[in-house]
Amino acid sequence: MDYLESLYGMFHKVAAREKIVGWYHTGPKLCQNDIVINEQLKRFTPNPLLVVIQAEPKDLGLPTEAYIEVQEVHDDGTPPIKTFEHVPSEIGAEEAEEVGVEHLLRDIKDQTAGTLSQRITDQLSGLCGLHGKLCEVRHYLKELVDGKLPINHAVIYYIQEVLNLLPNITSPQFVESHNMQTNDQLMCVYMGSLIRTVIALHNLIDNKLSLQKTEREKDMKKEEKSEEKKEVKEDKKSAKS
Repeated sequence: MDYLESLYGMFHKVAAREKIVGWYHTGPKLCQNDIVINEQLKRFTPNPLLVVIQAEPKDLGLPTEAYIEVQEVHDDGTPPIKTFEHVPSEIGAEEAEEVGVEHLLRDIKDQTAGTLSQRITDQLSGLCGLHGKLCEVRHYLKELVDGKLPINHAVIYYIQEVLNLLPNITSPQFVESHNMQTNDQLMCVYMGSLIRTVIALHNLIDNKLSLQKTEREKDMKKEEKSEEKKEVKEDKKSAKS
């Protein structure tokens, strides 16, 4: 702790306006000693935030997970214990840092890829991430049914809330709106393919016309050269006579 206090003093001298809100480690998961370390860090901040950073991220999404210490109360009357609760988090940057990152990404991103392909790639990544989260929920419920995990009513309530937010796919209004949106998207795709085909045909016709023009110019130059040669020969014959 003396080392942390010395670092805290040096940090306060450099950035007096910034405050310490928590600590982090490269887990990649929560450890048993995290509660003890979190208690030691309460002398710097009353409610320290723990961020677990994956040094080698394998899953989609952010390579960070944020947690805060809470008291977990059991339904069976046993004394509460200290544990970590997941909190939503996001990674941000200052304006100067954002400008620097954008300059670096210009050399990394594929410049040939358009906005449509980038949007489809982002949607695919989002769906893959959603699939992974749903697999985690299924695994948790399976462990719960098998009796390997205790029942947590808060988690069950959240899952029930997610299920209640799902639309009724048998409703006529939902079917009609889904068909309308699908038809609109397919119409846009169809119109886009037609426009690209027409533009390609125009370019093909322009290329053929330009080739014909160059061939005509070459033929005219050949004819002019042949006529000049004939005139030279006739001049030589007239000079000899």
